[in-house]
Amino acid sequence: MLACTYVEKGRFELLDKPMPRLLDPRDALVRVTLGSICTSDLHIKHGSVPRAVPGITVGHEMVGVVEAVGAGVTTVRPGDRVAVNVETFCGECFFCRHGYVNNCTDPDGGWALGCRIDGGQAEYVRVPHADQGLTPIPASVSDSQALFVGDILATGFWAARISEITPEDTVLILGAGPTGLCTLLCVRLRQPRRVIVCERDPERQQFVRDHYPEVLVTGPAECRDFVLRHSDHGGADRVLEVAGGEDTFRLAWECARPNAIVTVVALYDRPQVLPLPEMYGKNLTFKTGGVDGCDCAEILRLIEAGKLDTTPFITHRYPLSRIDEAYYLFEHHDDGVIKVAIEPDSDEDSRSGGRECSF
Repeated sequence: MLACTYVEKGRFELLDKPMPRLLDPRDALVRVTLGSICTSDLHIKHGSVPRAVPGITVGHEMVGVVEAVGAGVTTVRPGDRVAVNVETFCGECFFCRHGYVNNCTDPDGGWALGCRIDGGQAEYVRVPHADQGLTPIPASVSDSQALFVGDILATGFWAARISEITPEDTVLILGAGPTGLCTLLCVRLRQPRRVIVCERDPERQQFVRDHYPEVLVTGPAECRDFVLRHSDHGGADRVLEVAGGEDTFRLAWECARPNAIVTVVALYDRPQVLPLPEMYGKNLTFKTGGVDGCDCAEILRLIEAGKLDTTPFITHRYPLSRIDEAYYLFEHHDDGVIKVAIEPDSDEDSRSGGRECSF
């Protein structure tokens, strides 16, 4: 089967690899029907994820159909359409029992798919702990609607939940990339008084204005003054940092009012400075870390009810055999791209277009 593979720092290859097989009674084999490329995949490519294992198939955003299950799997069966969770978790350890599934102590716990074990930018993927890692998709929900449930939509839902947003709050979201937009959708579910999005890219600014006209939009240079003019207590009550830019961590705490909550969603390429003397007296609460992706069933219910819709974020589609082109487009932000959907090749495409390549 074709599989997008991390070979070494700076190089992915589309290779012909053997089909995965069940290794544990709790495994499931899933035929990937739709996948995507995440910024975290680019972090792997550029060597910013030290735990990523050379030789693994990358990709952790996908939906598919269950092809086979181990004897210990009870919640899904062959033929089920499923959303695949970005995280692998046992459901039994201390952290899982408290909802901190990103910190699962199982050897495959946390972000494993497409990082430490083979992921889903391929035709098939093995999913460990399938009872926790696969969520059945309702019949009325399409693959495109469910595509981001297990990763960036779960991230946005988690970020909004831990930010403790109230109806009185002014919420600032830094970044209107794919994860920022998913975070925006989940923040809006909580109906705060005011939502401000800060984004550098003019096309993404316009996307927010066109799709969510009630949301206020600003750029980084004017963000601090803009937030002061549009908040009631000297800054935002809640700040969600989803950009991961060079100066966005500083901007996040600078735009927060005293005693605010700052939730850091972004994955940074380099260490950030926490200048405690400068923020002394602001009494800020910082919440950080990886997504605890344990809300997928609830997210799918919200999609089914028409309360969440991420399909406008899919701006481009490519077959798996042309994933190198999709990566170039996504990495260089060409042609107004937000998210790229990776579709399985047709039988004819596989015979004529499937090829190994390096990028």
